[in-house]
Amino acid sequence: MFLVGCCAVIGAEPARLPADQLAKAIRSDAISIPTPGELFAALEKPGKPNWIGQYRGPIPTTYRNRAQIALNLGGLIADGFIAVEAQDSQQVKNIGTDIIKLAKALGVSENVLSRGNSINEFAEGSEWDALQEELEATQNEVKSSMQSHRDQDLIILVSVGGWIRGTQAVSAAVMQNYDERAAKVLRQPALVSFIQSKINDISPDVRDEPLIKEVSGELPEIEKLVTFPAGTAPSAEDVRKVNEAVGKVMSRIQAKDAK
Repeated sequence: MFLVGCCAVIGAEPARLPADQLAKAIRSDAISIPTPGELFAALEKPGKPNWIGQYRGPIPTTYRNRAQIALNLGGLIADGFIAVEAQDSQQVKNIGTDIIKLAKALGVSENVLSRGNSINEFAEGSEWDALQEELEATQNEVKSSMQSHRDQDLIILVSVGGWIRGTQAVSAAVMQNYDERAAKVLRQPALVSFIQSKINDISPDVRDEPLIKEVSGELPEIEKLVTFPAGTAPSAEDVRKVNEAVGKVMSRIQAKDAK
């Protein structure tokens, strides 16, 4: 279920896309970027990936630039999905708290803020399926709240931030235990092209901000790295290059001094 920037029903059962369908998960009438949860579910990997190994350290929650806040909010939601996959209730609660802090900074509705309590309750009870749905519902609430404030630019950036962080985690998980089937999930040239087109649709004043220009400027190289023949898997070295490229962008997004 695409819940960042598309017309999804809050609390509905999330669809699970196989890897070969991710590249098709694009619509021209709205943002339809796979959620981090869908990226993770598409990993056709023997055994359970080491999701705890994909954690990152805490990021600032006091950014002043709204575009940077939106990108990091998307990344934090991806972190929430990672914690759910790891079935780590304390990490889920920690990330949930930070999600609400960034959401408040964007002035989202009380409906979004109330999700924080639900996330904590489900984490306390180790209700992992419910937590997955709650994170997805939180994304949808963020989208709805931003739409009501005509913040389409920020909706796009939340989507982009979530995809970058999700791709970073997926590529890192594949690197830890390389498997051709799992690596194929990284073949997403059409999706990266679509993301670039949506950034180009952002209003000029936001698009011209240094951080947004930097993120946009890195996408053509990332598109090249995720382009390989249909039916073939990227090599372990290819996966490493993808991880390095998206990791570079993610580091810049979360940097406190980014403008």
